[in-house]
Amino acid sequence: MEEGQDLTYLNGSKAWWRDLLWNESRPCSNSVGGTTFLIVAYSTVIAVGLIGNTCLVFVISRQKEMRNVTNIFIANLSCSDILVCIVCLPVTAIYTLMDHWIFGEALCKVTPFIQCMSVTVSILSLVLIALERHQLIIHPTGWKPVVGHSYLAVAVTWMVACFISLPFLAFSVLTNHPFQNLSLPFNPFADQVVCMERWPTESQRLAYTTSLLLFQYCLPLFLILICYLRIFLRLRRRREMVERTREARRKKDKNIQRVNGMLAAIVAAFALCWLPLNVFNTLFDWNHDAIPACHNAIFSACHLIAMASTCVNPIIYGFLNSNFQKELKASLYRCRCGGAPESYESFPLSTVSTDATKMSSLRNGSLSITT
Repeated sequence: MEEGQDLTYLNGSKAWWRDLLWNESRPCSNSVGGTTFLIVAYSTVIAVGLIGNTCLVFVISRQKEMRNVTNIFIANLSCSDILVCIVCLPVTAIYTLMDHWIFGEALCKVTPFIQCMSVTVSILSLVLIALERHQLIIHPTGWKPVVGHSYLAVAVTWMVACFISLPFLAFSVLTNHPFQNLSLPFNPFADQVVCMERWPTESQRLAYTTSLLLFQYCLPLFLILICYLRIFLRLRRRREMVERTREARRKKDKNIQRVNGMLAAIVAAFALCWLPLNVFNTLFDWNHDAIPACHNAIFSACHLIAMASTCVNPIIYGFLNSNFQKELKASLYRCRCGGAPESYESFPLSTVSTDATKMSSLRNGSLSITT
């Protein structure tokens, strides 16, 4: 390949020029069953992610206690997932099945840009939630973030994510290069193009992809792990200290532990969903010979698992939360009947207190699951 022609597939799927799927032998072509599975799987992820996250943002926005730091960060996480479900997932699914690009140059640049931006917003939102929980529990009498801080943090998160994702706008291009050298008597792909990244040098591409791996995955998860580990140790020590105190105090600490467990589950699910795709891309960047021949099927599986992370937030935070379920039912009732049922007055998503406030709820950023 000529200098300056380093190309990579959209969304992290790499360019194996020796054995592209457009090769005349096509040893790894999608079967009817495989194609059907991909269609059903991507459609399910899109539907669950879009409906679930939309409901979650809707319920949080309707809460009387919506001025809650953690809820704002959760809603921000859901908004980034909604963006992926609307723009990236349908385009990627069709591109994977068709093996060529039909959406034009604008979407060729915008789609990977939005996906990179969304992943960055998601992981930074999880970091902000962990830092907020750490501050509230480790330093309950110290500084506490307020709603204004959370909106500022959300704005900064999106600006940082846009800046990090800019190379995709610059280097994503349409090209027919994979179809030019096919040894076929008649080339049916002559007028087809693919959406790829063209970097000036291989070293620049490696530097950027490695930086993304560190900034979008490794370092944030390490920081989150440290925060929740310190929180766990603090709550365990406090539980030992209050074992001889009032029952109400023990229930309160147990409630906080359940909240932290739920938030930790969201982080763990995000990490597990994105692990296969990160491993896949890292292997190709540094040792692509270690990847089996049917790389397209492997990439599709890894990408699908990563995109399943868009469904994690509404399932763990929302549909396992009885307060969320009650508020959603109340909202549906209002839409259907034009009024609110008398039995539904308020369903706050945040009901955790700390040593400093001694109240039944923290106005500045904690939440709980009531079951």
